[in-house]
Amino acid sequence: MSRLKVYALDGVTPVVHPQAYVHPSAVLIGDVFIGPRVYVGPCACLRGDFGRIVVEAGANIQDTCVLHAFPDRDLLVEEDGHIGHGAMLHGCTIRRNALIGINAVINDRAVVGESAIVAASAFVKAEFEVPPRTLVAGIPARVVRALGESELTWKIEATRGYQWLAERCLASLQETDALPAADAARDAQRMPTREGVLPLAEMKRIERESRKKGD
Repeated sequence: MSRLKVYALDGVTPVVHPQAYVHPSAVLIGDVFIGPRVYVGPCACLRGDFGRIVVEAGANIQDTCVLHAFPDRDLLVEEDGHIGHGAMLHGCTIRRNALIGINAVINDRAVVGESAIVAASAFVKAEFEVPPRTLVAGIPARVVRALGESELTWKIEATRGYQWLAERCLASLQETDALPAADAARDAQRMPTREGVLPLAEMKRIERESRKKGD
């Protein structure tokens, strides 16, 4: 596997737990802590050159995410935090089991409460506090409603999928050359999957259809 892009700054070197997976194209600079069972995806950038960045156990930072903070203001992603593709976090706190949707922006000193969900492309303004177990959406983000038990269960399973992905990558991901064509056995080599995890919109559609049949 290619060497990680980890850079010391002013003598401060990022810390990566041996049970974490950080993709070789991700960049970690300075005062960064990556906990066990964390997944950091391709082209993510965690710049601990001003404030400290802490990503706790079981969290995931997906591809092209950017994490940064002002001096003396830590950025914290607590245990099982789930940071979706292309999200930008700046000097904020993401509480345990919260989910940040694709391309969302979380600004300075904002706090996303435990088990809350920030919708895709939402903008959480500075110092805004997202209540626990709620959905927020919009620009600026506002509370839409409380989350249902099925949504909270879905979130936990989605995060477990990324913890499983970290294990898979540690065990088998390797840089190689592309094949010129698929071999005859390709259909028998499909990626392994975890049962029961669907896109949230699809899960909710199935729930609506099930309720209609029950009426």
